[in-house]
Amino acid sequence: MVDESLIKELKELREKGPKQPSDALKTYEFVKQFAEENEELKEELEDIDPMVVQLVITDVDYKYWVKIGEGKLDYGEGEGEDPSVTMSATGATWTGLTSGEIDSTSAYMSGDLVIEGNLQDAIAYGEVLGLAQELGADYFE
Repeated sequence: MVDESLIKELKELREKGPKQPSDALKTYEFVKQFAEENEELKEELEDIDPMVVQLVITDVDYKYWVKIGEGKLDYGEGEGEDPSVTMSATGATWTGLTSGEIDSTSAYMSGDLVIEGNLQDAIAYGEVLGLAQELGADYFE
């Protein structure tokens, strides 16, 4: 079961915006917990080749990583171990991408989202997060 206090925090972040860069990690904690109870998301994470995605919030020089595959998701602050793709954007762009207000393809084409490395891994990462948002939408109504 996804922690109720985490849901409350995420709802507040959606309304008011993040207070600090590490607030982004709360989204990944939701996906991690949700994958433990949702078979469709868990299967998606099992079907994907394991990868590490490095994320950078450029305007505050904050880095974190997300590892997906083998049926689970993990994350942490700092440099990821051997990332296959690095994605960089400002905090405002990341907030828009996470909320769905900004389309990732448009952000990439405009240069607001910089992707270095394996583009297929970046796409797969986005698909997993999109599926988690879609399947977990009921938590945020």
